[in-house]
Amino acid sequence: MLCFVVMNVAAAKKNVQEKNQYYGLAIGFVIIAGAYGAGAVSGGCFNPAVALGIDVSSAGLGFGWCGPYILFELAGAALAAVLFKVVRPEDFEGEKTSATELVSEFLGTYILVLTVGLNVLGKSKAAAFSIAASLTSMIYALGDVSGAHFNPAVTVAILASGRCPDLTHAKAGTFIGAQIAGGIAAAFTYAFIYKGATFALGPVGDFTWAGVSVAEIVFTFVLCF
Repeated sequence: MLCFVVMNVAAAKKNVQEKNQYYGLAIGFVIIAGAYGAGAVSGGCFNPAVALGIDVSSAGLGFGWCGPYILFELAGAALAAVLFKVVRPEDFEGEKTSATELVSEFLGTYILVLTVGLNVLGKSKAAAFSIAASLTSMIYALGDVSGAHFNPAVTVAILASGRCPDLTHAKAGTFIGAQIAGGIAAAFTYAFIYKGATFALGPVGDFTWAGVSVAEIVFTFVLCF
């Protein structure tokens, strides 16, 4: 996620030409999303220099784990480079297609849902901040690729408003399919990370379905509005 956002907000031709001023915020928010989300699992290095520095400074307690960390981080960087080319083919003398937009919607939704799951399972004290940070970063990264819906409710709201002529009923259906696929893939990912652990969906504590309906309707309305 870190390398992918860096390339999209700081290295993509469009962003370089526009000289955007938000790249620092987008990149920094990745650390907030990842540190609270994945920090409970790996410590949240996301940088070979950080992994090596920590390992060297704690050599008295044992040394060598920076090797696997660096390999994992470089693998993530390589995957980010590949997906950057997929979502921005026009930067490499290619043409943007509907598949490009679907990959964008899949990735954004995947990162969002994965961040939600990791924060919940890791009992994060700043889950809302982490989740919002992941959404912010991915919107900055992919907003000009697909519109950065990352949510079937948002897609339906935009379609119903008629404010996006390019969003036909058929296209909205494909967007929703990509978002659902991204969410399911993310759910399997966080369950894998936590060795099969997951969490149930439903009213929290003693709250009723009536309360749930009001909460979900109001804040989905606010999000889409």
